Amino acid sequence: MSNVLAEGYNAFETNKSPSGRVKYLSDPPSVMALIRSGRLGEHILLVRGGTTTFLAPALSMGAIGVITMSGAPESHLGILSREFQTPCVMTAWLLSSSSRYVPGETDDSHFDEIVKALDGVEVSLDCSDSLVGRVIAL
Repeated sequence: MSNVLAEGYNAFETNKSPSGRVKYLSDPPSVMALIRSGRLGEHILLVRGGTTTFLAPALSMGAIGVITMSGAPESHLGILSREFQTPCVMTAWLLSSSSRYVPGETDDSHFDEIVKALDGVEVSLDCSDSLVGRVIAL
């Protein structure tokens, strides 16, 4: 049985179901370091927001999946994920938590909780539903 860890908005419907270890990328140097490592294709990328423009090089270099902790399918990463056909779960929330992102009201503890729960975990993304994307523990 699948163990769904988180759900969020699906950026676009796809049958691709990438699997990999979640890697939290907090800034441009962390993105560039992952690209230079040659291990980009082994990771599902976790970023704070849907307007995280510094992730664009990773998408163009073959990122396999993205999870954002805020943002909508109409945001920068939502548009880019569709362009590059990279499955993307946006504004992910943990099913084990009552904390939800609310624009202008959410403090850092919400994001910290998601990073702590997902960073380093082997997951698969299910973006086959037109509205809901899921992060599934392997």
